[in-house]
Amino acid sequence: MKAVILAGGLGTRLRPLTNSKPKPMLPIGEKPILEHLVEWTKKGGIKSIVLCVSYLRKSIEDYFEDGKKFGVTIEYAISKKPLATAGQLKTAEEFIDDDFVCMYGDSIFNFSLRNMIKQHVMKKSFVTMGLNEFKTNLPYGVIESSKNGRVISWNEKPEIKANVNMGCYVMNSDIFNLIPKNKPYGMDDVIKNAMKKKQKVNSFITKKGFTDIGNKESYKQACDEYERK
Repeated sequence: MKAVILAGGLGTRLRPLTNSKPKPMLPIGEKPILEHLVEWTKKGGIKSIVLCVSYLRKSIEDYFEDGKKFGVTIEYAISKKPLATAGQLKTAEEFIDDDFVCMYGDSIFNFSLRNMIKQHVMKKSFVTMGLNEFKTNLPYGVIESSKNGRVISWNEKPEIKANVNMGCYVMNSDIFNLIPKNKPYGMDDVIKNAMKKKQKVNSFITKKGFTDIGNKESYKQACDEYERK
């Protein structure tokens, strides 16, 4: 099984940090985000990786080369323009002929990839989505009322929970048939399309092991968390 890492985004929300280097090459501790992902992928039993690159791709290619010094094999799928998540994944089609792992190159994962793959195979899924149990507190008192307007309850600043997409998937290679070529296309559209076609889309839920790096604030939090560990 191979892993595809999407590492071609522009990282606009992290500018000016991404003016001279792509987002996946921003350091967490002494290593770039992408190196943490490569190591985690290898720990999960996958040593063949396809990096989908575009923006400032030479810095990624020069750093990782063929992957040998990291104990893996690395190939490169190149796009000349931004293609969004699924559009970028499409560029890796020629390298994939079996089920594969796909992950976004701007997050840190620390859950069991082996268990996720095992579940995918056992359930014979078309797609397995990695989900994280996210908790937050609403900053307001939530009031429940009846149809006639009578107040029934008052719940002050309640905690709400939801399973959110981590940007890590195990996919059947037929997923490429649902993605248009050389066109910006979102992963959400692909998954919705798969469900519409009655394909088996399952979830793998974890309560921890996911750090999203979406903006300057979350990047600083990720760096601080790494230093604490």
